[in-house]
Amino acid sequence: MIAYYAFAAVSERISIVVPVFNEETTIAAVVDRLFTIALPAPREIIVVNDGSRDGTRGVLDRLAASRSELIVIHVPQNRGKGHAIRTGYARATGTVVAIQDADLELDPAQLASLVAPILAGDTGVVYGSRFLAGRPNAPAATLVANRALTWLTNVLYGASLTDMETCYKIMRADIARALPLAADRFDIEPEITAQLLLHRHSIVEQAVVFSPRSRAAGKKIGWRDGVTAIRVLVGLRLRGRRRVP
Repeated sequence: MIAYYAFAAVSERISIVVPVFNEETTIAAVVDRLFTIALPAPREIIVVNDGSRDGTRGVLDRLAASRSELIVIHVPQNRGKGHAIRTGYARATGTVVAIQDADLELDPAQLASLVAPILAGDTGVVYGSRFLAGRPNAPAATLVANRALTWLTNVLYGASLTDMETCYKIMRADIARALPLAADRFDIEPEITAQLLLHRHSIVEQAVVFSPRSRAAGKKIGWRDGVTAIRVLVGLRLRGRRRVP
């Protein structure tokens, strides 16, 4: 296993997709952290600016000017997190793809342990669960909503996940490219999970620590996104039941 892991670390590449919308106060810190953390394989950072209306574009242009290895994609109009992730996936050249939010709720240093089982060949998909390490410091309504959506996912798809809505969905690039993704907004989270489970991919979860922020601090997801997530989960399960034996 050690010999294989050493070979993998040399031959593999990690593409980290960062969807960003109106995060001028945090995006520079996130990008800097992604370039300075230790990772077990070479990396590429792909930031997709989803039509930000604050100073995010200027910050990213300055970062790109000083870091030739940083890939910045500016989307003219806000299309949503899902569209940004799909845009980043299409541009990725790595053998492993990861998603990193731009709000600093999750420390990018945790990516090293999350990609390790994939590079070692133990699994093709790893999720970073915010609930495996105990009750996170988040509002009760947020916890209830996340647990309800995860419970529904497990019931519909016969899974045993603890955090379906996690940002940290990491997988081999060939798996990501094979998923028929179409979501443009926050419904990308249930869509990715549903498609992975419909295509019989095993999802390994590892504990991560996160520091949730409030809506006043820029949190964007709301209750309407939860309703949309339910529609996505149920709709894909009903269609998938006809497709997948």
